[in-house]
Amino acid sequence: MINSKNIFYHELIGLNCEVIESSNKSFVGISGKVIDETKNTVLIETICEEGIEEKLIPKDVSIFHFKLPNDNWVEIHGKILVSRPEDRIKKKFKKI
Repeated sequence: MINSKNIFYHELIGLNCEVIESSNKSFVGISGKVIDETKNTVLIETICEEGIEEKLIPKDVSIFHFKLPNDNWVEIHGKILVSRPEDRIKKKFKKI
């Protein structure tokens, strides 16, 4: 099961996410569901007045909050996530 200690090894697609810090201030506060992930970006589906929008957020300059299935929130620096999702399971992470 996905938890705060092993989130790096799991798929982020489907998790609720919020950008809490970014070098581009227009990204701060964007929240919604992760619908796609590439090596360098996360695509977040947001709900706005016009309907549903998709926002492409760069990983390396952002800090994210992810909501886990057990309703806990985890803060992750995007620099840690910069890699293809399928390659993260092979990667060794230091204890955080």
